[in-house]
Amino acid sequence: MRVGYLALTIALVLVTKIIYAQVGIGTATPETTLQIKGDPGSPSTADGIQIPSLTLAQLNTKIAAYGTDQDGAIVYINYINLGGSQPQTAAITERGFYYYDAPLDVWKIVGTAPTTYNVGDFAHGGIVFWVDETGQHGLVCTKTDQGTGFRWYAGTFGNTQAKGDGPFAGNANTSIVIAAQVAIGDDGSTYAARICNELQITEGGKTYGDWYLPSKEELNLMYQNKTTIDATAIANSGSAFNTGILGYWSSTEINAANAWEQYFSNGFQDPNTKFNSGRVRAVRTF
Repeated sequence: MRVGYLALTIALVLVTKIIYAQVGIGTATPETTLQIKGDPGSPSTADGIQIPSLTLAQLNTKIAAYGTDQDGAIVYINYINLGGSQPQTAAITERGFYYYDAPLDVWKIVGTAPTTYNVGDFAHGGIVFWVDETGQHGLVCTKTDQGTGFRWYAGTFGNTQAKGDGPFAGNANTSIVIAAQVAIGDDGSTYAARICNELQITEGGKTYGDWYLPSKEELNLMYQNKTTIDATAIANSGSAFNTGILGYWSSTEINAANAWEQYFSNGFQDPNTKFNSGRVRAVRTF
């Protein structure tokens, strides 16, 4: 009995030593708390450490499982899908490694945090006037008008069906207008959508060529942030919005003869006949 008891005691001591000492996988002499040694001599061995892999939807179902004891836990998000949203995972916008910050109760990307932007920033070739909930994507407008006295149409009245509105809608509208005007009748003279489509602006050594005529709502977002945009424009050798009698064209069509414009003196949005003159301020997405 005494021999058996002694053997059991020694075994327990050894187990305790193993649990609380350095641990090695693939090596009997680990040099750190945990050392995993690969097998480079074996082409058939897939070396590496595999972090738990989840979709964003799957992680969202586990939100309640993470608390103080899980601070620093790492997972790999392999798919951003329509799995609903949670405030804790709002910063997960792309595939990658994320860790749980328990004091803040949020998941953060491992490595360099993505750059975020605010209205009024001078970036991406122009001035930021709208950002999405992540702060990483949004809309910028040019720091100057593209000119005044531009028509909306290409010389012939007709329905283009460029009826899109809201953020980003002006991009599709611009393409639709140009394609439709070619079919309806283009007299070769320039017009608002074409001016934006062909625009190229170089800022910070980079040339941006994907500008478009803003939708009705995009134009209004610029008006709402007019004071901030004007200040950034002037600080970067640009110019303020014009508050004269001519309004700014949007890309949102009303009917065969009219499209929406907005006056930056008072914010009014009114129909204007497509052959009339209007101002143009181009925008792009980032």
